[in-house]
Amino acid sequence: MASIIIIPIIIVAIIGLSGYLVYRFLIYDLYCKRSVIQSLRKYNIKKTPSQIIKEYYENKGEKITHKEIQNLEKNYRQNEPEQFLAMYDAIRENLKDKK
Repeated sequence: MASIIIIPIIIVAIIGLSGYLVYRFLIYDLYCKRSVIQSLRKYNIKKTPSQIIKEYYENKGEKITHKEIQNLEKNYRQNEPEQFLAMYDAIRENLKDKK
């Protein structure tokens, strides 16, 4: 008799947890990536977020690996999307100063 109640609860819990994990690790990141790309397009920036990060750190004199660039991109994309515009501005200012 208890299995009539417990089995549906377990099934619903598994489906709910699966849905949350799919959202958190797949859909949320896609929304964040789309938002950043739209922001870059809005300001006519032709570079990708990873190119912006790479150039920014090169201008600072730091060498970072491709894996570090990917981790930074994901962190900035999900937590601080405005940082891409700030980094791009810093790159532009650095290029103006060199000229």
